[in-house]
Amino acid sequence: MIRFAVVGDIGSGKSHVARQFGYPVFNADNEVSKIYKKNRKFYKKIKKLFPNHRITFPVKKKHILKVILEKPNNIKKIVKIIHPEIQHKMYEFIKKNKRKKYIMLDIPLLLENKLNKKRDILIFIDAQKKEIIKRLKKRKNYNSKIINILKKLQLPLEIKRKKSNFVIKNNFNNDSIKKSVKNLLKQFN
Repeated sequence: MIRFAVVGDIGSGKSHVARQFGYPVFNADNEVSKIYKKNRKFYKKIKKLFPNHRITFPVKKKHILKVILEKPNNIKKIVKIIHPEIQHKMYEFIKKNKRKKYIMLDIPLLLENKLNKKRDILIFIDAQKKEIIKRLKKRKNYNSKIINILKKLQLPLEIKRKKSNFVIKNNFNNDSIKKSVKNLLKQFN
């Protein structure tokens, strides 16, 4: 099995590009949402960690964002709780798809949390800053303060780009992205 992993800036279109490959995708952001909705163990840990906050089950993203905005360092505490859950879900995904030729990993903190293997094929998704900001502002929970806090958890983009095996330029044009993906995959078939 070949593991491809998309890396890049918040809002650069990593998830969209990962889906264009047509192979099973592990999307860490989706898994976090599922944990918020279904995982009582996570809820109990968060409730215990932040007893002064109104956190209910299922956990609402807006409550987590409030905790982070109150004290930006809280995000590290939350990551410490949720990271093992995501790692477990990732291993389940890999095990379930072990017979697949390729899988895609869409994990924003892949490099930061050392979830990648040496032989993983890293694909840096490169997008223009103004396009990213335009797209982020369309998101329901857009908050520039939260985006800046999240960026502080991540490695600088230059480092991610340097560690990557390939770069896909995302100009948010589907035909262009599909062509880039097709050209990249030719090297593995």
